[in-house]
Amino acid sequence: MTPVEPIRKPKDGSDKSGKPGKPPAAPDVVVRPVARKAHVRKRHRFLFFSLFGLLVLPVMLTIIYLYVFAEDQYASSVAFTIRQEETGSASEIMGGLSALMGGANTGNTDVLFEFIQSQEIVERVAQHVDLRTHYAQFWTSDPVFSIWPTATIEDLLWFWRRVVRITYDRNSGLIDVQVRARSPEMAQRIAQAIVLESELMINALNEAARRDSMANAERDLQEAMTRLRAAREEMAEFRARTQIVDPQADIQGRMGVLNNLQQQLAEALVEHDLLLQITNESDPRIRQAQRRIEVIRERIAQERVTFATENVTVLETDYPRLLAQFEGLQMDVQFAQQTYTAALTALDAARSNAARQGFFLATFVRPTLAQRAEYPQRLLLVMLTTMFLLLGWAIFALIYYSIRDRN
Repeated sequence: MTPVEPIRKPKDGSDKSGKPGKPPAAPDVVVRPVARKAHVRKRHRFLFFSLFGLLVLPVMLTIIYLYVFAEDQYASSVAFTIRQEETGSASEIMGGLSALMGGANTGNTDVLFEFIQSQEIVERVAQHVDLRTHYAQFWTSDPVFSIWPTATIEDLLWFWRRVVRITYDRNSGLIDVQVRARSPEMAQRIAQAIVLESELMINALNEAARRDSMANAERDLQEAMTRLRAAREEMAEFRARTQIVDPQADIQGRMGVLNNLQQQLAEALVEHDLLLQITNESDPRIRQAQRRIEVIRERIAQERVTFATENVTVLETDYPRLLAQFEGLQMDVQFAQQTYTAALTALDAARSNAARQGFFLATFVRPTLAQRAEYPQRLLLVMLTTMFLLLGWAIFALIYYSIRDRN
């Protein structure tokens, strides 16, 4: 359409023929053409159909499926944790202190958390409840919330993680499990089976721990007994080789002889001094006393040399080496005896602990029985579907207009 030029009036008041006229009474007024009416264009139709195809139709299909075809699901909740039996030993008191710090049962709770999501528990629960038949009974009418009848164990594990929701608080060690099923009784049975298999798993861990503890204690006791027997055999071999039962006692006997000689020397010196006071040096008693003093001193010197140089055994071993060997063997025997005593104590403690259950599953919320179906949450699913589809459509429209404006 050709644009209409605005009508302009002459400034001097003359008409188109150039004839003079009356002067204008008001300034010039520019009259613009009227805007055309808006029409629905091709791009508008495209956006409308895209809105219908990407938002309205999927939301309608979702509403129809959720409210017509989707079957009700009932939930059963159970909550438990792992506790350690209260004991009074020092080591277990330290273990309780570490529990307050958050490090006692964390490992066992982590194991239980992974176990509930494993293929093993699915196989064990399937022995109590026919999971495949129960969750596949509405496969033809409700395939979204059902599993196919020919599902393998891997497929059943994938579906298990959909219907069994686990919440785990690492700080407190609490595990909350929610089981969804087609009937409240079946949901409760599956939850009870989970609790039963969890208890069996914890008991198996306790049994393995007790078995390992007993085996380690018995092995330590056997090693300590072997060491003690070897140390005592070496001590007996030493005594048989040296023909001395106790070198320290033998040395004490020789020290008694030396002490006796020193006492005799003191008496001889006193007697010699008394004789000097009552007679002269030409007296034969003084020479006899001096001779006696010299003999005693020589004997004392020989006895002292005997401790370091004389061979006191058949193997030509002096007293210092003999004492070193004896003290080393005696230390080995004492250490082996202490190790053996500690191993006996550890074995008794292991037997005492084996008679008790170290860890146990404390179920503080028993499997509940639902009275109404809480799932699927139809309104929530519809709202989420609408929100995400609307966001997707808005992004698509923005991309479309961006490309159109660039072109």
